[in-house]
Amino acid sequence: MAFVTRKEYCELKGWSRQYVGKLVKNERLVLNAAGKIDVEASEQLLAMTSDPSKAAVAARHERNRPKRSDQPPLEIVIADFVDDPSGQVPDFQKSRALREHYLSLQEKDNFLKARGTLVERKAVEDAAYNAGRLLRDLLLGMAPQLSPELASLSDPWQIEKRLTSALRQTLEDAERLSAADLQQAITPS
Repeated sequence: MAFVTRKEYCELKGWSRQYVGKLVKNERLVLNAAGKIDVEASEQLLAMTSDPSKAAVAARHERNRPKRSDQPPLEIVIADFVDDPSGQVPDFQKSRALREHYLSLQEKDNFLKARGTLVERKAVEDAAYNAGRLLRDLLLGMAPQLSPELASLSDPWQIEKRLTSALRQTLEDAERLSAADLQQAITPS
């Protein structure tokens, strides 16, 4: 029995029409182009997408469901599912564990951000880039400012002293401005 109608599938499984309709709507049953249910593929899909934590409930319902004498009992086996790029529906427990793992990582990041030990990478990169540009602009701006003064000096010691003083002042200005920019970049808005 490869393909059956919905009514035949309801009788085969002992399920209501509404439940089978719900499974079709949720794409948990495999249908062919004519709308008939592929029994074997649907059983595999149901096994892979069922919640194992609900197995006891399913077993209780199966026990309480009236049995037809000509219908053999069906066993649902949850197959080991290897996640592959073939488009198969992923295993419920593996998906759930992966989701929980990433949610815990997200909570850890939120905690570290709240403590101030973790910041957005983009903000730090932007602040570092701006600090580098600021330093470059300040250093390149020294030449037009100092050239008239240095042109009038002839003593190498005086020139060195003036250049050192100007460099120190420029680097201190750059440090002060870039520290303020960095603090502004990493402070949450």
